[in-house]
Amino acid sequence: MIIRKGEKKDMKAVLELIQELATFEKEPDAVVVTVSDLEKDGFGETPLFHTFIAKINDEIVGIALYYYRYSTWKGKTIHLEDLIVKEKMRGSGIGFALYSKIIEQGKKDNVRRIEWAVLDWNIQAINFYKKSGAKILDDWRVVQMDEQGINEFLTNL
Repeated sequence: MIIRKGEKKDMKAVLELIQELATFEKEPDAVVVTVSDLEKDGFGETPLFHTFIAKINDEIVGIALYYYRYSTWKGKTIHLEDLIVKEKMRGSGIGFALYSKIIEQGKKDNVRRIEWAVLDWNIQAINFYKKSGAKILDDWRVVQMDEQGINEFLTNL
């Protein structure tokens, strides 16, 4: 297994993994991002995200996609948007290797926090994160406004 920084040429495989994750999370039709979006947004003058890629025998079998945020309490932080391993490869250590790489990146960048979200029904992931020393914040709720909500809000101003 090789873990390396993602490259523009990897974005087709990255999108395939994103789609696989959406299916796993029971939202197979939710992905609207394209390969072109990923290439533009991740590899422009000011990249909006970064990736680590796991490869076995020239096949991309996992990714960790992250970006930097700023906390008014902590300063620079990393947000791990997605940690994805192909279904057929789960349980083989790929997820742990990618997770470790993100934590190493956080240490290298001197961030004071790495954060991510996990679905409440994904007990296997929750147990893994707890065992690794991560804290699950039960008293916080994720808040989102989708494109339709944005448009409706602005229309009603």
